[in-house]
Amino acid sequence: MKKIFLLMVLGISLFSGYAQPSKNFPPKTLNVLVFSKTEGWHHQSISSGIKMFDELALQEGWNLTATENANLFTMDFLVNFDVVVFLSPTGDVLNPNQQKAFETFMKTGKGFVGIHAASDCEYEWNWFGKLCGAYFFTHPPAQEGKVIIEDHNHPAMKVFEGMDSYTTFDEWYSFTENPREKVRVLASLDESSIKKSKNDDWKMGDHPLIWWQEFDGIRSFYSVFGHTNESFQNLKVRDHYSAAVNWAGKKE
Repeated sequence: MKKIFLLMVLGISLFSGYAQPSKNFPPKTLNVLVFSKTEGWHHQSISSGIKMFDELALQEGWNLTATENANLFTMDFLVNFDVVVFLSPTGDVLNPNQQKAFETFMKTGKGFVGIHAASDCEYEWNWFGKLCGAYFFTHPPAQEGKVIIEDHNHPAMKVFEGMDSYTTFDEWYSFTENPREKVRVLASLDESSIKKSKNDDWKMGDHPLIWWQEFDGIRSFYSVFGHTNESFQNLKVRDHYSAAVNWAGKKE
């Protein structure tokens, strides 16, 4: 039987109420939903991303729920959460009623974190494009690239403190429009560090990769890291996303 959805719950039960916190773990601080439904390309790294968030939840004291089930996008369900993470969903993943519930819920002052292919999602839903900051266009082959750190002041960038750049392996997205005029860019790609490409279609000149914004009362954060399983095992990337969620949830 095809698995319809994955629902992992840490510290929160949708059926029996909240679990009592153990004295061995931090007090519960944020209720975090990780959504990873795909109708387009399915990144194999999604399972590693969920594992990372599961481990971060133990570390940070979050109540974590992870799902691929878009039918859960109702006000009754979403009201349980402070932060919604889109972990590389692709394509048209929410129907109009689910979109309306999500938009209405988020406008109550919630937090959003878009990871990697979150920008390759819901192209026909203009509001979501504004929330995420930009839509995916293309990319060169996955390879080592140099990320230029533009701003260390955001909590999610503290892990790169003292560094002007950071070189790692990932899939370096370019976008249909440069978001810089609408968002606060934190890091961009040094395009000269990309050595493998069939053409120059991926080049943007000014090439943002990580940004944040306040949009419709929502704290929104996007980062390109996350194409490979190894991305979510990288200690800097893990700290990067941990801080991003805490910031989106107004913990930082």
